Amino acid sequence: MGRRVFVLLGALICAGMAAYIALNWLGNRNNNPSDPQIVEVNKNPTKEVLVASKDIKMGEKLGGGAVGWVNWPEANLQPTMITKDAKPDALEQYEKARARLTIYQGEVLVEKKVVLPGDSGFLAAMLPKGMRAISVAISERSSAGGFILPNDRVDVILTKKTSVDGGNTLVVSDTVLTNVRVLAVNQNFRQEQEGDTISVPEGKTATLELDARQAEVIAQVESSGELSLALRSIAESDGIPIEKNNPVLTEKYAGSGKAGTSSDTLFVRYGIETYAQNR
Repeated sequence: MGRRVFVLLGALICAGMAAYIALNWLGNRNNNPSDPQIVEVNKNPTKEVLVASKDIKMGEKLGGGAVGWVNWPEANLQPTMITKDAKPDALEQYEKARARLTIYQGEVLVEKKVVLPGDSGFLAAMLPKGMRAISVAISERSSAGGFILPNDRVDVILTKKTSVDGGNTLVVSDTVLTNVRVLAVNQNFRQEQEGDTISVPEGKTATLELDARQAEVIAQVESSGELSLALRSIAESDGIPIEKNNPVLTEKYAGSGKAGTSSDTLFVRYGIETYAQNR
């Protein structure tokens, strides 16, 4: 019995010494200035705002990962910022929007720098520098059965009737322009759903992207006959940037488009000069 008490007392003494050594070691560790200290950081509240993920050029689309959400200090929020709380679907809403001005990477988006489809100025934002938008009359028959859609490439064909000897009428068709980009059909700037087969059964106008001289030629020839649009294969422009994939006037019409050319007749009446196209 005495032996057991002795063993128990020895065990208690060893346990006490071990506890003392452990407490002493922990105290020394906490007092060591070289050890990392745990500091509680008082975080400022933030909200997610929409910013540019890359440089966005004027007229460029905001889709394809061009914009994204980042945390912004709530105290520094401005009313013009686009927040996730106010517009949780902003990424989808602005996917087809375009930049009115250049927006640089990391810059916070504001609505004044963005133009949405259907807004005033959207078509102007779509036009590359130096290009013009001109509308021409079309019909379902003269626009590939109504299957020509915005961003398609077409050739513009002029069909006109001329009188020949004997009172007969001759119908002549010429290609005026090739590789022309269609900006809009009627007032539709885009397909409603990607991948769907969409037609425009009652197409009345097509808006084409041309340079200033080509626009003059189209304005001239449209009054002399009917214009038709011939759809081009997408393989013919695959991989070519839009700014380098420009429309081309055919050789016959390359010298047209300006008043006073050799194909025009000058009339002077009461001191006023006017030109009439020879047909």
